[in-house]
Amino acid sequence: MTRVLVTNDDGIDAHGLHLLAHLAATAGLETVVAAPADERSGASASLVVHGVDGRITHRTRSLDGLPGVPVHAVYATPAAIVRAVLSGALGPAPDLVLSGVNHGPNTGTAILHSGTVGAALTAAALGTRALAVSADLGGDGAVHHWDTVEHVTTAVLDRFLTSGVPVAGLNVPDVALSALRGVVAAPLAPLGAVEARVTGRGDDEVTVVEEPIPGARQPEGTDARMLADGWATLTALVPVAADSSVDPADLVPADP
Repeated sequence: MTRVLVTNDDGIDAHGLHLLAHLAATAGLETVVAAPADERSGASASLVVHGVDGRITHRTRSLDGLPGVPVHAVYATPAAIVRAVLSGALGPAPDLVLSGVNHGPNTGTAILHSGTVGAALTAAALGTRALAVSADLGGDGAVHHWDTVEHVTTAVLDRFLTSGVPVAGLNVPDVALSALRGVVAAPLAPLGAVEARVTGRGDDEVTVVEEPIPGARQPEGTDARMLADGWATLTALVPVAADSSVDPADLVPADP
């Protein structure tokens, strides 16, 4: 039986995590949940833990409807959790990592900063396949159509399990299932969901605010644009690796 770790960056109490754990267990996967005890959004692939001498604090929890699934609230970032679990911290190493469902989209090159995606990329860099799942938000900053998220994620997970893709990101629009336009493969947009802007400068500080980037401003065909247009998007990602298309010898000084 395929063993799967379910984690996220929104924290152990997030609805999206509970949904993803239920989907994994319903799919017949041997499921273990280990997620941050508190929100770690924007943690990227950081390895911050609350502990010393290699000790990572965690607390046993439970999820409604999943009495046989081990659940752990961990005082660490998502990537640190993934690395520990893949090293055998909670029993046999998982064959697959599912990260999410994130409350908010993870599109464009800004996925670099996402703790949800960071967990998936960490797993892939360590040789374990991973899928990061994110849900777009409505105008009030909440996810309203969890039934659409469940439907799309179930269908994609079924395909992912039998594919050879090492790591991928899935984004689901916050639309009614009847309004979903479909699921498409899409490249990353050149911009993320928000952009930073300096609004003030002082003697010893600056003020930086983040403002949403409307999907309509993104290039056609990219994940952010397609998501804004009502499509669920799938993007194959690349784990941390050397770029074989570039010869690093060109960077070596002739006389160091």
